[in-house]
Amino acid sequence: MSSAALIARGRRVLATEAEAVAALEHRLGEPFAEACRLILRCEGRAVVTGMGKSGHVGSKIAATLASTGTPSFFLHPAEAIHGDIGMITGKDAVLALSNSGETHELLTILPVLKRLDVPLIALTGRPGSTLARYATVTLDVSVPAEACPLNLAPTASTTATLAMGDALAVAVLEARGFTEEDFARSHPGGSLGRRLLLHVDEVMRTGDDLPAVGLDTPLSAGLLEMSRKGLGMTTIVDDARHVIGVFTDGDLRRALDKQLDVHATRMRDVMTAEPKMARPRMLAAEAVHLMETYRITALPVVDDAGTLVGALNVHDLLRAGVM
Repeated sequence: MSSAALIARGRRVLATEAEAVAALEHRLGEPFAEACRLILRCEGRAVVTGMGKSGHVGSKIAATLASTGTPSFFLHPAEAIHGDIGMITGKDAVLALSNSGETHELLTILPVLKRLDVPLIALTGRPGSTLARYATVTLDVSVPAEACPLNLAPTASTTATLAMGDALAVAVLEARGFTEEDFARSHPGGSLGRRLLLHVDEVMRTGDDLPAVGLDTPLSAGLLEMSRKGLGMTTIVDDARHVIGVFTDGDLRRALDKQLDVHATRMRDVMTAEPKMARPRMLAAEAVHLMETYRITALPVVDDAGTLVGALNVHDLLRAGVM
């Protein structure tokens, strides 16, 4: 088969699945809103179940719900009928996935769910199926045809079901007022977690690593302090170590352009007064934003009284995985 033929078939599959997802938009109505409300009112967990390909999609939906503020897990229906249905409590809500709505393993557990009186949300391609009749609310995820040329392999139907699951998760997420910080708490090991949970005091340099000189320190001594501490800047502090200004590589270039005497010039004459500063409990992501906004590469860190307590630069943030 030629490259052109393979590409054409791939495009046909993508077009079929895109049409299947697009069709869902016009079907969303009160049943979708009620499904969202059932999940929001759930005092337990959202239990997602499905067999075969629907089960694989269900696992992803459960994971998406769990990571966006809705406690959730996937329950395999074949395991459920052999004891695992005991994992469902009366405070839970169940999302059952079946394109046909007649999956034997699912139908077997429906009477138990009925006795538990748990809300049942059905995602099915047949709104008149047994599963739909048992359900508290049914979401129609039917498709005109599968992308498979035999119209047999679950392709467009699983894509549509997955998209509907995402729609539920995101609508519920927004209804809960779920924030980036909430998301980060569910992903502490990822880059987002590092970016949103890490604070400046966890990455800043302290103690003898802090560059600091006085207002009347000669420029030559200030340059030595910058070189020793390796932050690309030094702070200028008063006797109480309140930060009065900073001297950076940019200030050094401007001083050299003026051909200033590095031994006679004092730091007060070449510093940048009222510099941008960070606070210890500021999110590291905020420090990154501050640096990017003002095109600076290092920040002094001060407490509420303006006293120098730390410093950091872009390399510290890069090492911490924040940038």
